[in-house]
Amino acid sequence: MKTASLLGLAAWAMFAGATAQADEVTIVSNVLGPEGPLYVDGNLYYVGWVSNTLSRWDGRTSTVLNSLAGCSHNGLALTHHRTFLLACTDSHGAILELDLTGKLLHRWDSDDKRNAFDGGINDVVVTANGGAYATVFGPPEDVPTAVAGKILYLAPSSQKWVEVARDLNYANGVGISPDQKTLYVSETVGNCILKFSVNADGSLKGRSNFALLNLLTPNKVNSWWLGPDSMKIDHQGNLYVAQWFGGQILKISSAGKLLHSFAIAAGQGTTNLAFGPGEKDLYITVVKDPNDPKARGSVVKIPNAE
Repeated sequence: MKTASLLGLAAWAMFAGATAQADEVTIVSNVLGPEGPLYVDGNLYYVGWVSNTLSRWDGRTSTVLNSLAGCSHNGLALTHHRTFLLACTDSHGAILELDLTGKLLHRWDSDDKRNAFDGGINDVVVTANGGAYATVFGPPEDVPTAVAGKILYLAPSSQKWVEVARDLNYANGVGISPDQKTLYVSETVGNCILKFSVNADGSLKGRSNFALLNLLTPNKVNSWWLGPDSMKIDHQGNLYVAQWFGGQILKISSAGKLLHSFAIAAGQGTTNLAFGPGEKDLYITVVKDPNDPKARGSVVKIPNAE
């Protein structure tokens, strides 16, 4: 290529990068440990795991709805009864049911066999029939040790969580396919996403590998904690996966193909996302510096990609 052509390409790349950043809008700033976004009835709900809070942004201001020391609020899901299931990722772990104002309705600290949620509850997803799945993360160590992650299931109309899978390498994000036949779970330390077939009773079978992130996108750092964080699944069955230490959201097809990478300018610690109306926009929770002990971050909005 001629030099002029190279300069032209460089200028185009700079313009494209500026355009991409211009499309990213900061919705909420100064969140300590941003996670668990949900867009419900024109309001954006999000949590702070460091501040131990659940908040609502109404388009103008943010209001703290729930504050509970020792919870470390994390994953958030809306039930069919229009209540929230909230994951407490503190090492002792708990699952809370809250109404839309943040009032505590129910708390679970153990499963049906009275096994405590040691390692913390990381994420939760509600199924089409009103059941729910939640992930137990693992021991909170600087260097990961025990492969102790679990998947729990709450059947419709039940009040007891049941273990349906174990020995996951720090189980994190969880999502279910639109046809309700496949459950996807992030293994953060494994840097991969697993999938399970869902039985009629909610139990799981056919554990298998779905995607290894370093084969889809180059690792930005060398870290135990580089792997996938939380995820959401769109109406077509595509996975949108936040990559902690990656500063991006990966859009992955149900066949395991990388469709798009959304680079996030607000920080390197992308944690989770929510769909806006019609799945046209993504609301993304992001920590500016993953090494910051206070996990200072924000919620940003970007357009989705076809």
